[in-house]
Amino acid sequence: MKIRANGIQIEVEDSGAGDAKDAAAAAARPVVLLIMGLGMQLTAWPPAMVQALVDAGLRVVRFDNRDIGLSQHFDHLGQPNVLWQGLKYRLGWRITPPYSLQDMANDALGVMDALALEKVHIVGVSMGGMIAQRLALTAPGRAWSLASVMSSSGARGLPAATGQVTRALMSRPANKTLQAEIDHAVKLFKLIGSPGYPMDEAELRARVAASTARSYHPQGFVRQMIATVADAQRADALAGLKVPTLVVHGRADPLVPFACGADTARRIPGATLAGIDGMGHDLAPGVVERLLPLLIRHFEATRPSARLPAAQALHA
Repeated sequence: MKIRANGIQIEVEDSGAGDAKDAAAAAARPVVLLIMGLGMQLTAWPPAMVQALVDAGLRVVRFDNRDIGLSQHFDHLGQPNVLWQGLKYRLGWRITPPYSLQDMANDALGVMDALALEKVHIVGVSMGGMIAQRLALTAPGRAWSLASVMSSSGARGLPAATGQVTRALMSRPANKTLQAEIDHAVKLFKLIGSPGYPMDEAELRARVAASTARSYHPQGFVRQMIATVADAQRADALAGLKVPTLVVHGRADPLVPFACGADTARRIPGATLAGIDGMGHDLAPGVVERLLPLLIRHFEATRPSARLPAAQALHA
């Protein structure tokens, strides 16, 4: 469904809320706000993960970030020069993005307002983890907890992606056909995927094809990437974050190395760091199986008065 949030159109999926006749039961369900990463749509959250959270007694809200998927696009802002912006970053010069991660955090807050969500558990992956950090800094009173997954503080000097992954990110499909776009994305996702929990290639290809059919908007990917690189002040601000925080990171992540997650946890007072062996930079089925119990325990620990009776099976 489309809603208006922060002055723009945002595509939202709301799962586990129940129908209008069961408003009281829906209101009693703790809400999890899921924020996806760079260039990824709300459909990138694995259906099995969403359903497991709903089955655990949670209401799950996910949305397409601005400029991606079915949410409002910002093509009128133009296409940034990636090489020039990269040079400015290496030289330590100021980068002015078409919009900021703070704008994207305000979008998430707008989604909460539009759905009358007073307080939520915030979960973000990759760039979504950075947006989640910004959201928790902006409105700490609206957050029961924060979970930053395979993400980073954005601090300078942290390890970067491997050269192979960087080259794949900067490369282009062989041609402009839909099949070439799908092949290109599958190659990248295989590179950054979890070596300990490899995803079946046929399933991965089906996911990519479905995502591409739903929406394909590479211009938005570039603008989001520049917004991510330009968010230089967040790392220092994390010292003032007063939201119970879980940081989850794969120890085999070739895109955002584990040291980035460790740095994030170090900067946030009281944060818990959980490393997952064999996890790369994806939500493969095996990764989800290990991530879900960590999230459920975190939600319960940060809101003990609302223990999730249906979550027992996830406490593996």
